[in-house]
Amino acid sequence: MVLLVTFTHYPAIASLVNSLFSNGTVIRPRKFVGIEHYKHLVEDPVFLTTIKNTALFALGTVPFSIMLALGMALWVNQKLPGRAWVRLSFFTPTILPMIAAANIWLFFYTPEVGLFNRLLGWFGIGGVNWLGDSSTVLGALMVMTVWKEAGFFMIFYLAALQALPKELKEAATIEGASAWTYFWKVAFPLLMPTTLFVLVNACLNAFKLVDHLFVLTKGGPNNASNLLLYYIYEVAFSFFDRAYAATLTMVLLVILVLLSLVQFGFVERKTHYR
Repeated sequence: MVLLVTFTHYPAIASLVNSLFSNGTVIRPRKFVGIEHYKHLVEDPVFLTTIKNTALFALGTVPFSIMLALGMALWVNQKLPGRAWVRLSFFTPTILPMIAAANIWLFFYTPEVGLFNRLLGWFGIGGVNWLGDSSTVLGALMVMTVWKEAGFFMIFYLAALQALPKELKEAATIEGASAWTYFWKVAFPLLMPTTLFVLVNACLNAFKLVDHLFVLTKGGPNNASNLLLYYIYEVAFSFFDRAYAATLTMVLLVILVLLSLVQFGFVERKTHYR
């Protein structure tokens, strides 16, 4: 409880209080401004852009990470030659530090000499400035994030698949059910608690992943890859506007609370068939 209050409840309350005051200095103490910072949000074009980018980033990474993780888990759960090595290769991106992974993908995306542009060159296609073009930069970050996270989620699905009673598969086979019917009608519903757990973690990751932005784009070009948490960091530690950063933090907190209510209020009922 002490740790929870110190590192969760107190920072949230402090952010709420700070969002209601102006920035203070030694010469000019801070004063109560009410909801002025919140009114400024709707007039801040960068904030509106980061909200849109964050929503697109979540929609582009969460479902694909989950589907890819489930597909990999189904594959490596079978009797494959070198199955242990395949599992290790899928899980390896997860154990890489985000900064190291971002540097690897920086080489992949580098114009002219990057791996992807070299591959395109073999087919006579001109190079693409993946991280320098506002139309491709967010998608490039999504691809890297899915690659980084899918192996982590695969472990949970693999453990859940191995915990399923073998009698269910045998009974389905005796009844003449196909592999697809068994998966869709039997295995997948039993995997729903794991899916809920993975969904919650994937949504949280989509809103808190900022390490790769420091290495790859720093929110550019023209804020096309700027996400909400990175914008909070910029406002607080680059622009030194702690009050406005606290306001942005409260917006992020409200978004996460609403997502949690949907996930645990509606999705969990469907997960446990209530």
